[in-house]
Amino acid sequence: MLQYDFEESVGYWITMTSHFYHGALNQELIPYGITFRQFQVIGWLVYSGPLSQVELADRMMIEPPTLVRILDRMERDEWIKRENDPTDRRRKVINVLPEARPVWTKMVACLKRLRKKATDGMTPEQVQTLKSLLAQVQENLGAQVTELESS
Repeated sequence: MLQYDFEESVGYWITMTSHFYHGALNQELIPYGITFRQFQVIGWLVYSGPLSQVELADRMMIEPPTLVRILDRMERDEWIKRENDPTDRRRKVINVLPEARPVWTKMVACLKRLRKKATDGMTPEQVQTLKSLLAQVQENLGAQVTELESS
C-alpha cells in the first residue's frame, strides 16, 4: 500500500473538520425536522438572493436532479418558490417565501449553538485568525473570498 502522512495534510484537517461540522449541524437540525440539504437551500438563498436551480446545485455541490427532489418538498411546504426567469424561460429561479421565516429562525439558532460549541476554548482573536487562515487557503485554491460579517 502507498504511504501518505494524512495528519500533515491541510486538506485532511479541512475535510475532517468539515465532515464533523456538517454532522454536528445535522444533529442540531434533526429535532426540528429540517435536513442539512434544506438548510443549505435556504442558507444560500438568504446569503446570495434568488438563484437558478443550476447555480444553487453548483453551490451545494450536488447534481441538479438531486436538488429537484429537495426543492419539490420545500415548495410543497411553502418554504420556497420556483419561478421562470423573465429573461430566459428555460431557467428556473428560486426564491425564499415569507413562510420560511420560522424555519430560518430555528436554523439560525442551531448555527449559533454550533458556532459556540465549535469555538469553545478559543479567544476572539484565535477565531479571527482561524477565519483569516481558511480564507487564505480558499484564495490560494482560486476562490473569490469575501469576508462574512458574523461567521
